[in-house]
Amino acid sequence: VAVRLIVDREREVINFNAPAPFKITAQFNAGKGIVKAELPQRFERAEDAEKFLQDCIGANFKVNNLEVKPAKRNPAAPFTTSTLQQEASRKLGYSVARTMQIAQRLYENGKITYMRTDSVNLSETAVAAAAAEIKSAYGNQYHQPRVYKTKSAGAQEAHEAIRPTYFDRHTTDGDSAEKRLYELIWKRAIASQMSEAIFEKTNVDISVSTRKETLGAEGEVLKFDGFLKVYLESTDDEDDENENNMLPPLSVGQELSLKEMLATERFSRPPARYTEASLVK
Repeated sequence: VAVRLIVDREREVINFNAPAPFKITAQFNAGKGIVKAELPQRFERAEDAEKFLQDCIGANFKVNNLEVKPAKRNPAAPFTTSTLQQEASRKLGYSVARTMQIAQRLYENGKITYMRTDSVNLSETAVAAAAAEIKSAYGNQYHQPRVYKTKSAGAQEAHEAIRPTYFDRHTTDGDSAEKRLYELIWKRAIASQMSEAIFEKTNVDISVSTRKETLGAEGEVLKFDGFLKVYLESTDDEDDENENNMLPPLSVGQELSLKEMLATERFSRPPARYTEASLVK
């Protein structure tokens, strides 16, 4: 089955036909800060992108619309065998075999619960212990009890999720590999019982006096860190392009002065070959 998955992915890579449209990005001076914006549409031909840039020379740019809305992010469930293997591969660079060996040692030494499980549930004892630790270490506003449900139908739920035996032990003795894996398990388990993170998301539409298209900018401000105080889950596509933009204060009707505008040819990439983490997933 694993070979089949890898072969199917390889065929996708081989047969991938990469289009290369042009992406328009711009930077504006806005009072005390810079606004980075981009055109939602892509241009298939270089001439069209060139024409857009030419039309913008000497044009007036104005904040057309400003939308601010609250956004929330919830913590991930505590680790199962599969999610522990994925996250240890991404965050710590451990192979699946190494992760399981280290987890076995932690389990045998009484540091964590059993490491072969499909369950995301925590026992009542664990939930109570996590609550006490969160309140004493971070304060009541960071605590939010949660119950997680396993999505897969044939899940082996005889054991609870992987968690530290004692929540008040933030770290453990042992070698550095054991320490790092234990801390990963502790953070993920404690974060699963913490408050959501609250953001303020801002979307800005910028009009161009010489064109009908509008440029868009977005940014977010963290209002309350919640579980992010402890743990941020990583993904297989660590793409730095979508890093969160901090926007300066803006108002509707505000004039913006163009600092620079670029048209860049962007080749879309084929599906990535599997890493150990994404194959496990």
